[in-house]
Amino acid sequence: MTMTLFSGRASGYYCCSSSFTPSFIQPVKNINNAAANPLPNSPPPPPSRLLLRSSAAAAATSFGCFPLRAAVSVVSDEYAYPSPSPSAPGFDSVTRRLILLRHAHSSFTQPTLRDHDRPLTSTGQSDAAKVALKLQQLGWMPQLILLSDAARTRETLKIMQESVPTFLDAEVRFIPSFYSIAAMDGQTAGHLQLSVCKHSTDDLLTVMCMGHNRGWEEAASIFTGTTVELKTCNAALLEATGKSWEEAFALAGLGGWKLQGIVKPSDGIV
Repeated sequence: MTMTLFSGRASGYYCCSSSFTPSFIQPVKNINNAAANPLPNSPPPPPSRLLLRSSAAAAATSFGCFPLRAAVSVVSDEYAYPSPSPSAPGFDSVTRRLILLRHAHSSFTQPTLRDHDRPLTSTGQSDAAKVALKLQQLGWMPQLILLSDAARTRETLKIMQESVPTFLDAEVRFIPSFYSIAAMDGQTAGHLQLSVCKHSTDDLLTVMCMGHNRGWEEAASIFTGTTVELKTCNAALLEATGKSWEEAFALAGLGGWKLQGIVKPSDGIV
């Protein structure tokens, strides 16, 4: 396994979209209370972590990382489950927020470009800035950002950071497997769960994962138990509670995450 470090901030950059709806999923109802649930005060220093893994978890990715302001890490893929460790007593259960953001609209005008290298359109660039501002207004600012290393996800993040500098405070890790896993039926939810648990610490309360369809809306639907549609630059806002991210995923199970809303560039939260 190798690791390549890129100095400085994230620069700019998807998968084809198609529809997937597990048979147990029910139609989503409009939810409009994301702003009404402010984050609690930061909990005490994080304890060791208890791994509570759902049956949906099929594979994990083992990575290294560094803070964004020092470097941005790109990690190769190696599947392994995180090692469990006991949870410290007295660490209260808290609300944990997961943002599932699909990259902004990308261009198909250069047929010689690899899919991985397609840039954003002017509409996509504008949408990325709008969604960044809306997330800031709602108070859903990520402390950790995990994203595909495709050109369109990198560019989406770069524009969000330029539009709302607070996004620069989040630690950023590029996960190459996010690009490929999104095209595999039924694999994204488990992969995202294990990636979040692997890379987060218990004091981080808001994590954003940015990637591609079909996997991102499939994962949002599986986590919440409702049909979630994510068009380009749509962000699903999910909440669960737990002393750790592992516990939050385990207690929520499949369908137990609360969908607080979907942020869209064109209108308000729905």
